[in-house]
Amino acid sequence: MRVFLSPLDFMFQTPVEAAQDAIDNDAQVVGVSSQAGAHKTLVPELIESLKARGGENVLVIVGGIIPTADDVALKQAGVFKIYRPGTHIPTAIAEVLERLEASPPKPWPANS
Repeated sequence: MRVFLSPLDFMFQTPVEAAQDAIDNDAQVVGVSSQAGAHKTLVPELIESLKARGGENVLVIVGGIIPTADDVALKQAGVFKIYRPGTHIPTAIAEVLERLEASPPKPWPANS
């Protein structure tokens, strides 16, 4: 597994830019941190941008201040997992690694 971390100057990318960055770097997972409530718009745009670039097998995980009421919409958009404050990081890592090792991610929206 290869790990690619986007440099800090790319912290505020558009969904299209983030998708292209993931494709250019053969990412298997894209993590989105949401603190401002735009996740219901930006995450589906990211997933659609990944799909448009051949990245339908890239897992998308979301973390941050995500109201539980948004879970269904994010899952339907294709989000693999949602991690909130207080998540046990080793458990989260194990979940993602287990998913990657079990089989390649399924195309959206059925990758959960």
